[in-house]
Amino acid sequence: MPQRNAPAPQAQPVPQVCPALDWQAIDRVFLDMDGTLLDLYYDNHFWLEHVPRRYADKLGVSLDEAKAALLPKYRRIQGTLDWYCVDHWSRELGLDIALLKAEVEHLIAVHPHVLDFLDVLAARGKRRVLVTNAHQKSIDLKFRRTRLGGHLDRVICAHDLRLAKETPGFWERVREIEPFEPARTLFIDDNLDVLRAARDYGFRWLMAVSAPDSRAPARDIRDFPAVAHFAELLAQLR
Repeated sequence: MPQRNAPAPQAQPVPQVCPALDWQAIDRVFLDMDGTLLDLYYDNHFWLEHVPRRYADKLGVSLDEAKAALLPKYRRIQGTLDWYCVDHWSRELGLDIALLKAEVEHLIAVHPHVLDFLDVLAARGKRRVLVTNAHQKSIDLKFRRTRLGGHLDRVICAHDLRLAKETPGFWERVREIEPFEPARTLFIDDNLDVLRAARDYGFRWLMAVSAPDSRAPARDIRDFPAVAHFAELLAQLR
């Protein structure tokens, strides 16, 4: 799904300073997908432009009218598992969302330096686990389009656990299938609500992504250490 604020094109990013991490104290890295490893531009374009166009065609209304009708539907379930569910939106809108996603799949892109970062993590003996709210159909499409799947040790989908990452109880369910120590796990995500839930659970190492959408300005993040580009983390590991 799109980020909370629609992107403002061609704006200059906010400078971010990546704090040094104690990699000796980190055994594994949990990573979000959309906006963290993958450019959020695809999702923002899909939900804010492509779906409204197809919805306007279906209803026989203008694009602006379609957008006005969709935004309250988005906001009503924001942060719930249905918010991320391809099947929910297919039923809700009467559109084949999986098919529409494939229509613009050429926009799917891995953020720069991500694959190198994942490879160096493996070389340093760090376990690499994707933890995503994305629906299984979205994961399958994006893995087919990118080489991301071959650079991960495990994929954990919130839909399989029946809880969104923002939801209390989520990390306990993760721990049942992927035992981990919160004090020795780094979690990187662009969603600040998700990071807050992880902080409440007891994660010691948390990192926000300040530039999830390559065509939008970087955010000025104050609540968490932040990184704009994976080159900064890659330099630390090397």
